[in-house]
Amino acid sequence: MKNTAYYETKKILVNTLIHSFLLAVAVTCIFPLLWMVACSLKTQEEIFKNMSLIPTGWHFENYYKAWVQGGFGRFFINSIIYTVSVVIGIIIISSMAAYAFSRLQFPGKNILFYMFMAAMMIPIPGSFVPLYVLLNKLHLRNTAIGYILCMINVGLSTSIFLLKTFFDKMPKELEDAARIDGCSKIGIWRHVALPLAKPVLAVVVVFNVLNVWNEYVLALVIFDSRSLMPLQVALTSFQGEFVTNYPLLMAGLTITALPVIIVYLLMQKYIVKGVTQGAVVG
Repeated sequence: MKNTAYYETKKILVNTLIHSFLLAVAVTCIFPLLWMVACSLKTQEEIFKNMSLIPTGWHFENYYKAWVQGGFGRFFINSIIYTVSVVIGIIIISSMAAYAFSRLQFPGKNILFYMFMAAMMIPIPGSFVPLYVLLNKLHLRNTAIGYILCMINVGLSTSIFLLKTFFDKMPKELEDAARIDGCSKIGIWRHVALPLAKPVLAVVVVFNVLNVWNEYVLALVIFDSRSLMPLQVALTSFQGEFVTNYPLLMAGLTITALPVIIVYLLMQKYIVKGVTQGAVVG
């Protein structure tokens, strides 16, 4: 009985420490978001004087001013188009490539896969010069399609790696059953592999939405026209040479963060399932 009580007490203590640590991490992650929202509802003077998360006056007009002064409308539409196009392109290309690397046999298969994995080690700025030269020669610089193709290329390596790891664990009996029913390789990919890969696809979607939505430096390299720039460029409108309009900047950051938060909340069920099950097919 003493041993049982000891182990129960130890278990409770360990669980308490783990949950306390996780709670501290969660607060650390959430606090900057709460501070951003709070500052977006304050005046410039109050931001420096009032350190509380609760504003003395709720200045919701900051959001309207940020939207109008920053020209968020056009940039917001641009970012939506870029993000949707890139994510759809990455899902289609990476899932087909990952399925081919996992299930098909063809010459140079391992070499090609390792080349894709090696690309993960190259930082995006390291590819700016060759991308600039290539897009110039293809007459795709300062075009939306050029930017979309570049961003698809950026997200392929990680997405292929995640999906191939999942497809490697997928039972071959499912494919055999599909072949008996008359499915082709494309049919198996579409009707068997993709539906089972929803948890991993959710991770791929969230990862690439974050990547595309927050990208700004590559856009500066590719685009000359301000009208083609993504949403992040609107945030620079509130930062002058000597003064930064922090309330409007924080309001703009809040507007920018909302779509990503919504995407994460919509995909949360599949992400948690993928993490808890280890992407193992049930």
